[in-house]
Amino acid sequence: MDYLIVKWIHILSSTLLFGTGIGTAYYLICAIWTRDPFLIAAVGKYVIAADWMFTATAIVIQPATGFYLIYLADIPLTSRWIIWSLGLYLLAVVCWLPVVWLQIRLQRLAATASESKHDLPEMFWRYFWLWFALGIPAFIALVIVFYLMVGRPI
Repeated sequence: MDYLIVKWIHILSSTLLFGTGIGTAYYLICAIWTRDPFLIAAVGKYVIAADWMFTATAIVIQPATGFYLIYLADIPLTSRWIIWSLGLYLLAVVCWLPVVWLQIRLQRLAATASESKHDLPEMFWRYFWLWFALGIPAFIALVIVFYLMVGRPI
């Protein structure tokens, strides 16, 4: 496959990965701040669907296209920017995996609270803050990976 086509797919999927992550986090946080279980459950359902459709797909496409670009450009895997990019990407993925589980739990807890006309349980807030905390290193890691991907500084 042509280098520019693979590069375009790589950039497009990185944009989807980053954009979906930021967008879904923003909308779920906005819903959670309302403390409305019905709204949180509804938004959570769409956040989970977007994660599976876009984030999971991009998580697979990114390394596939990245390694292929490395091969096509004959860049050594031992290049420092490659090693750092892979390590930070792995960190983001390792943070994302429990985030998916937490989003499912948050959505289910909100749906249960909505159906029973109760407030959100304490466990919801523990899961939320863990979800939020895992998003911080994932976000920072992907911002740095974007820089390394574009600048190849080290």
